[in-house]
Amino acid sequence: MVVESNTLSIPIRSGKMINQLGQVMVYVNDQDKAVSFWTEKLGFIVIADESNGDMRWIEVAPPEGAGTSLVLHDKQLIAKMDPDMNLGTPSLMFYSDNLNQLHKDLSSKNITVGEIVEMPSGRVFNFADEEENYFAVMEK
Repeated sequence: MVVESNTLSIPIRSGKMINQLGQVMVYVNDQDKAVSFWTEKLGFIVIADESNGDMRWIEVAPPEGAGTSLVLHDKQLIAKMDPDMNLGTPSLMFYSDNLNQLHKDLSSKNITVGEIVEMPSGRVFNFADEEENYFAVMEK
């Protein structure tokens, strides 16, 4: 199929080229502390813990069928391998079925959490890991 306008002919493919976000790379200073944070405090599970020489990557995700996982990489090692790599924390939005309970649970675990605020798209709050990387959670 081809979509035509006054100036362009754009081929439209019937199949999807990209159909899912699989993994998000998160670069951390201490992989073991990061794994503890995501598993012990957030309830994620370790899907994989792999090594290849000095390189180690740990894949974590929520336990109930999340389509996307986080892969925790050693920030200093990646910086040595690729000095031009952007090692900043990605801006991630997680979803929760029970925002009030999650906010209460994270607060009770001494996790830095922001206030629940009302946004046009729903209620949301942010939280920080132990390296002060901030993430957000929205009620869905």
